[in-house]
Amino acid sequence: MSDAKNASSDEGRLLAALRGEAGEDIAARVTSARMVAGRAVVVVEASGLSSSERKDAEQAIEGALSRLDGVEEVRVALMGERVKRRIIAVGSGKGGVGKSTLTANLAVALAEMGHKVGVIDADIYGPSQPKLLATEDKRPVAEDDKLIPLESPHGLKMLSMGNLAKPAQALAWRGPMAGGALTQLVEGDWGDTELLLIDLPPGTGDVQISMLQKHKPDGAVLVSTPQDLALIDAARAGQLFETGKVPIIGLVENMAGYTCPHCGEISDPFGSGGFEQLAERLDIPFLGRIPLSLPIREAGDAGSPVAARDDADGVAFRAVAERVAGWLESEGG
Repeated sequence: MSDAKNASSDEGRLLAALRGEAGEDIAARVTSARMVAGRAVVVVEASGLSSSERKDAEQAIEGALSRLDGVEEVRVALMGERVKRRIIAVGSGKGGVGKSTLTANLAVALAEMGHKVGVIDADIYGPSQPKLLATEDKRPVAEDDKLIPLESPHGLKMLSMGNLAKPAQALAWRGPMAGGALTQLVEGDWGDTELLLIDLPPGTGDVQISMLQKHKPDGAVLVSTPQDLALIDAARAGQLFETGKVPIIGLVENMAGYTCPHCGEISDPFGSGGFEQLAERLDIPFLGRIPLSLPIREAGDAGSPVAARDDADGVAFRAVAERVAGWLESEGG
């Protein structure tokens, strides 16, 4: 009985010191505090804390308890379940089809739906996400050899080589260097992020192969414009994912129809319906069409994706996001 009383007394004394010195927020996370042969052993629930927050909490606890009489050493165990993080790759067979714009708007729409979203700009040679997500003037820092993602004003986190390289700097990297850069971005300290969207470079090169080998996505979204050449390249990208046993969530047809701002007439400069027909032939879900729209381009240049708007352009992106969210739910997310 005396041992139990002593243990209770020790816990009360340690918790009181933590509340007074380290703060109520940290004390509230303590699940166990005891004395063992002059050592204060504290177990802390650290779920949802970033790497820097975990380090700050550990230092605060050590500082608060090391000054207590009878405490010769402080040991802190930070506990917490690993976040079940899922990766969705957004790919295309060729450049210039609006893949980065789709990624940014899809991320914003999913974040507004309540998902904790991160964006990785894996287009090492031509990064676009810093402009699209309004982080061009920010630089990530590293802690414990891990990059800390930037906070976009749109309620999501992001990492891009565009934020690490000097403005307008050309990266003349060979394949292994590009693959290594992707690993640094994927293995950043993403905290409680649940969903990572990877904006891939065009084609089926080193970055894609490195991703399949080391950071296999849970699913892939393919984007193309309607013309035949883009569709052929998109089919090649789809074959790469299928070879890597990555499920294709669906296809998105971009730049599908242009509405004249003066007369309202709709034209199809890149053709119409080609990607939907391809989806039907391959028995792959068709996720939707995104129009060729001046406001989408202007919003992207301004770092303010239209997915947050209630106009027709925003509705088009949100419709795609809802289908992606439905796939995540059906696949156990």
